[in-house]
Amino acid sequence: MPHQAKVAVIHYSATGHVHALAEAVAEGAGKTGAEVRLRKVAELAPETAVAANPAWAAHARATRDLAVAGLDDLEWADAVVLGTATRFGQMASQLKQFVDTTGGLWFQGRLADKVYAGFTSTGTGGGSETTIVGLNNIFTHWGGIIAPPGYTDAVVFAHGNPYGVAHMDGGGENPVGEVQLAGARHLGERVAQVAGWVVAGRAAA
Repeated sequence: MPHQAKVAVIHYSATGHVHALAEAVAEGAGKTGAEVRLRKVAELAPETAVAANPAWAAHARATRDLAVAGLDDLEWADAVVLGTATRFGQMASQLKQFVDTTGGLWFQGRLADKVYAGFTSTGTGGGSETTIVGLNNIFTHWGGIIAPPGYTDAVVFAHGNPYGVAHMDGGGENPVGEVQLAGARHLGERVAQVAGWVVAGRAAA
């Protein structure tokens, strides 16, 4: 009987593109039999800024009931996949704020030996790889096991990002396409499988 992992998919999405990828990652992880938690991080922008952008406001309404990520989700998980909009080649401040609350868990070693990966969406396509590599820097500090997609499936050759999964939204004009969604499903499945191997190895030891 394969060991089934617990996977937390934690993301920040303003207008819904990252959220669409997050749902696909969660779907892929679930295909392996993994227990999955899909979470958003808290919004930091003022309500006036959100309300001034119709797409942002619509997404906020659509996801108002989605649970907000907490440190307990990180402790619970065998694997964590972080997703974020790109801001000048880096993660959005909303996700960074959540990451910055993890110091206590990190100091106690409670984020180590978990499996990690990342994904993103950009307006122009620029900065997607640096954003995911930036997430990998965090996972390295946490003592994590990074499980990028590499070129482990034909879909990666189609979406072209071995670091994770990235979508170019074209300033909000481009919905997430099937290639990116398939890539996100593959990422979720791969992370869950690797985490299952880690859980099995720990049990055997």
